[in-house]
Amino acid sequence: MAMTSPSTERLRELRDRLLRLHAALLARERRAWEATHGPVTSGQFLQLLIHDDAFAWLRPLSGIIAAIEAALDDDERPADVEPYFRDAQRLLRSGEVGAFTPKYQAALQESPDIVMAHADVVKTLPRTGR
Repeated sequence: MAMTSPSTERLRELRDRLLRLHAALLARERRAWEATHGPVTSGQFLQLLIHDDAFAWLRPLSGIIAAIEAALDDDERPADVEPYFRDAQRLLRSGEVGAFTPKYQAALQESPDIVMAHADVVKTLPRTGR
């Protein structure tokens, strides 16, 4: 069953907001890295993101974005988009995902840009009793 247009739009909106949050987190992490290790090129930074353990905490968020991208690009789009929203909610709100939560909480404390991007993502997520 093909994904309906409203579902597609909801998923695109989530993806776009997650991308803005991801970009804000990357900018913060790059500034911190360069303050300690000196400037890096975009290519070097990409290699650090992929291979350096210091950036491993960002990979769950990157994975959610990649999964959404794949779903949006797939001709056989899933009928149920809710798992993507639940995954994002679990990562950003629950505190269950390993190293992500403490580093993410620190980023929220340090950056108004990240707080704003987080708030935008949360607006798209299902409400819970938490």
